[in-house]
Amino acid sequence: MMSAPLEFVPARPLTRHDVRTLVLASLGGALEFYDFIIFVFFTSVIGRLFFPPEMPDWLRQFQAFGIFAVGYLIRPLGGIVMAHFGDISGRKRMFSLGVFMMAVPTLLIGLLPTYQTLGFGAPLILLVLRMFQGAAIGGEVPGSWVFVSEHVPSKKIGFGLGLLTCGLTAGILIGSLVATTINVQFTPDEVQRFAWRIPFILGGIAGLVVVYLRRWLQETPIFLEIRRLALLNQGMPLKAVLKRHGAAVAVSVVMTWMLTAAIVVIILITPTLLGTLGIAPSKVLEANSVATLCMSLSCVVMGIAIDRFGPLKVLLVGSPCLIASSYALYLNAASHPEWLLFLYGMAGFWVGIISVAPIIMVRSFPAAVRFSGISFSYNVPYAVFGGLIPLVVPLVTSRIPLFPAHYVAFASVVTPLVVIVLLRRIAGRHSGIGPQRM
Repeated sequence: MMSAPLEFVPARPLTRHDVRTLVLASLGGALEFYDFIIFVFFTSVIGRLFFPPEMPDWLRQFQAFGIFAVGYLIRPLGGIVMAHFGDISGRKRMFSLGVFMMAVPTLLIGLLPTYQTLGFGAPLILLVLRMFQGAAIGGEVPGSWVFVSEHVPSKKIGFGLGLLTCGLTAGILIGSLVATTINVQFTPDEVQRFAWRIPFILGGIAGLVVVYLRRWLQETPIFLEIRRLALLNQGMPLKAVLKRHGAAVAVSVVMTWMLTAAIVVIILITPTLLGTLGIAPSKVLEANSVATLCMSLSCVVMGIAIDRFGPLKVLLVGSPCLIASSYALYLNAASHPEWLLFLYGMAGFWVGIISVAPIIMVRSFPAAVRFSGISFSYNVPYAVFGGLIPLVVPLVTSRIPLFPAHYVAFASVVTPLVVIVLLRRIAGRHSGIGPQRM
């Protein structure tokens, strides 16, 4: 008689192989996010170089940001396709393919001739390369979550996913620091002539190194077990997800909503909003770097807390703290600029509760369709919320100054309530989740 397939690795100490897996997964995730985000730091330069010089500056800027946005729009499709093959042919292949699909386009962008040489061919090629980057990031995030969660011991999943999320978010900080270094070390003319290419070339080369290193990783024992027992979904894993795991999809969508509210509003949009309050750009950049660093470190702290107390308890404690720190930041940033580093750092630290999202997601789907379930439930809402929040929040904030804090608070209150209700429907449906695990 066949035994039931494992959903997670049984409890045991972390091994050297586990540590290697975590390091390579985190490093690769950081580089992928760096490669994906570095574009936005040089959007102005790219706009001037890849579009006709007679075009108005605002239109060139708009089109350059449009090419950047394409990466977000294509990520659901790329994530779903990669997840499909990840559930059928193996996690490892897609885990390595994601970095390759990000590294090569990044390197090519750094080597790409400009409009002066290729004409309209330059922005078209840039658009295609950006689409490959979007597809890669769509598969990397859920793929990394699944790969790590199916490798590390069950009682260390929180730490593993926390460290991985730390790596992903650290990629944003690395991109910011590299962009700042380039702009400090080179004159504006040198940046436009050649220096803007350096971050892309470095990111592409580093990504290819990670692709080589990931060759030494092994397939997850969970996937090997379900393949041995012939339990792979031979049809469309996504179809099975939508038909049988609606509650798990809903939980993951709500968690993604809270994740985007925290990251996009607090980390990505707040610097622009602080600039409208008259705070010096250098102070804003410094404070944002501190907040991003605190968020990255907090992801590991939250992961350890999740292993100790469970993700639901961490969510219930962390959500009020995120709300309080968000209001403290927006209520005092303008009137007490000397508190900005502390206030923004505290808000960034509590953004680290996003580490709860991946662990709830991986425990909500059975292993046979886990990659597809997470990829769909994460990438689609991220594209929607991640695309709308940067447009809606600044617009409403011009009339309601505290709207960013209101939005984060609303997401932080609704999400735990919805998750508690839906987890009751999921609990016990497969061995990977249950009340004792949450």
